[in-house]
Parts: sequence; C-alpha cells; structure tokens
Amino acid sequence: MTSHEDEYLLYQVASLYYEQNRTQEQIGAELHFTRWKVGRLLSEARDAGIVRIEVVHPKARMRDLEERLRDVFGLRDAVVVAADQSDDERLRARVAEAGAEYLARLQPAPRQLGVSWGRTLDLLAARLQYGWADGVHVVQINGGLSRSRTPTSAQDMAGRIAHLARGTLSVLPVPSIVEKEATRRLLEEDSAVVDVLTQAASADTVLFSPGGIGADSVLVGSGYLTADDLAGLAAAGAVGDVAGRFIDARGAIVDPSLDDRTLGLPLDHLRSAAVSVAVVSGTAKHAVCAAVVSSGLCNTLVTDHHTATRLLDTAAADRR
Repeated sequence: MTSHEDEYLLYQVASLYYEQNRTQEQIGAELHFTRWKVGRLLSEARDAGIVRIEVVHPKARMRDLEERLRDVFGLRDAVVVAADQSDDERLRARVAEAGAEYLARLQPAPRQLGVSWGRTLDLLAARLQYGWADGVHVVQINGGLSRSRTPTSAQDMAGRIAHLARGTLSVLPVPSIVEKEATRRLLEEDSAVVDVLTQAASADTVLFSPGGIGADSVLVGSGYLTADDLAGLAAAGAVGDVAGRFIDARGAIVDPSLDDRTLGLPLDHLRSAAVSVAVVSGTAKHAVCAAVVSSGLCNTLVTDHHTATRLLDTAAADRR
C-alpha cells in the first residue's frame, strides 16, 4: 500500500486494534472486512512503521536514558525503569521497587539516612529486604504527624527502613505544617526537635519523593492543606512539594508564609547532601520532577522512562 488513503486505512485499523482494544472480528464487522483481512492490514501496518511493538521486561532499565540524564543534568547517578501502559499505581510500585534495589546496592552504604514520607516511600520500604544494610541510622527530615483522623505512615515507614537495615531510628514528633510561624519557632526550640533536625542536617544520604500539586496530595489527605489551598499554590506557580515545601519550576519556595509554618529540613540541605535521591514517577509529577532535577535538589534520580524522556525533551527545547 502506498497511497495516503491506504496509509490512513492502516492507521485506522491499527488504532482500533491497539489503542481502542477492539478485536479483529469487531473491526472487520465495522469496516466490512473479513477477520483475515484485518490481520493482514495489521501486519502491513507494522511493516510500514505505523505500528511499533516493543517487548520490555518489567524490571528492565533504560541504560541509554540513564546516561543521558547524568550527562545533561550533571547527576551523580540515575535509574530509569521501563514503563508500560499500566496505571499510575502499578508504575509507582515499579519505580519504588527500583528505588529499594538502588538503595540496597548503594556503595558506600548510608550510615545516616534522612527520609521524608509519602506513598512512594511506603512502597519502597515495603520492598526492602532484611539486611539490605547493617547499622544504618534513619532520621526523619520533616514532620509527619497527621492533622486528620487518618494517621500518616511517616514513622512506620522510617521505622521499617531502620529495622530492615538492623539500624536505629530518630523520628521528628511534630506536624509537617502548623498554623502559625510562632508555633514552628517554639517547636524548633525544643531540645528533642533540635536534636533530630541536627541529625537530619548531617545525613550523608537523603531519600525523598516529591509530591504533585493535585488534590490527591498526601498533605491534603493528612489534613494539612485543602484542595483550595493547593489550587491557590498552583495559581502562584507551585509545581509540587519536596518534604512539605512547595516549589516553583525553578526550585524556589512559592509561598514564604507557608514555608515559615513548615517544620523540617530546609531544602538547601538536600542540595548539599553527598547523596540526595529523588524517587518519582507518573505524568502528574513531570513538572515537579523537572524542578527538582534542574535546581539541584537531587543528585540521584530514580524514575520511569516516560518521565526521563520528558525531562530530556524539555531540556533540549530550552537549549534551542
């Protein structure tokens, strides 16, 4: 087939089969073809390059994308896993598993590990094996006490990571965001809080997963913010949060007054950590991932190949 009309037919059949999940019998009935002709058209669509089929191992790493990310963004390291067309939760689980495997292979192993909290890190912790390291001290880098009736998993997650590393744990027993700046200042004067934040600041490795700006944010679920609050932050230029602190596309704090009520490690400590690992996946986090990588908030990225490709395409467009 060579005409535009014939090429459009190949595209139409391929779209119905591969994108709309129609059977060959259904396509034949709709277009008045036999099932065998539909099969032949699908074969011709592959030969013509209209359809490209790639068989990807679910744990496969995309080494070429990893190398390009390191080169373009000056990253210390990158892990990119293949992503199929599965839903966001399956993709999140796959990237979290890659993050757990990376953490367990990290050399030298962390001695003091600062951790944030959230759904991705919950999944990562669940995929670590007992003995992934030996004697790691885990410390929370931001508050995680819930303000809603649904508790956060912050302390459980950090405790699991420490237990599986045959290590020790320091928790930050405060909310992530309080109502007044004065309250934050008083809490940060407490000796127990000072001690944990001092430990967090000296962590040789920091592990976090940036949050998106959607209403499914864990900060909304935990009662710290409302969906309207997030909408206002987005309107002000926020692309997401890192350890509870909302940033714009340049990695700068969007709302200083909100940040003044946020308890935890300042973001500059993430930029200066020897190893700062961001674990991130999904279309909803493309913008915050770009901000984290381009502003140096992480020097190690664990992500999926769609996110990695988007980062590289955006960087290439910015250079033009």
